[in-house]
Amino acid sequence: MNYYAVLSPMKDEEKSKQYRQDHLDFLKQLAEKGHVFAKGRFTDGTGGLVIYQAESYEEVEQMVKQDPYVLHGARDYEIHEWAMTIE
Repeated sequence: MNYYAVLSPMKDEEKSKQYRQDHLDFLKQLAEKGHVFAKGRFTDGTGGLVIYQAESYEEVEQMVKQDPYVLHGARDYEIHEWAMTIE
């Protein structure tokens, strides 16, 4: 399993508020399947970050494209494979 950091920069603040609960419910479902390692919003209001666990970039992108924030144009996304280290 690989880790992927997905930045979700704000595109439309009103849509983000409107679809927040749908987004959170979506992430909860993915977390229950073991695909969400960590998540949170940026305190400056510019968006958020989700660390996904998946086999491939393509798998993560498929999940991200189903996020209500992305589907409804509230947020954009940027995916980066992440090599987690603990020291």
